[in-house]
Amino acid sequence: MAISLSVVVLLAVILVVMIRGKSIKPGPAIVAVLFGFFLASSGMAPSINRFLNSVADTINQISF
Repeated sequence: MAISLSVVVLLAVILVVMIRGKSIKPGPAIVAVLFGFFLASSGMAPSINRFLNSVADTINQISF
């Protein structure tokens, strides 16, 4: 749960920075947010969640 919340906050910050930097306009940003919202309620959500968790675990195992 903590990883999911962190990813959501990180993506929200990136989206705000992109909108303010004129890299992406508000219209396409809203479409991207809505796409993510509806994708999260689809049947693909568990697979995406497992993939992101495995990526986070892999990154966590890297030692510097």
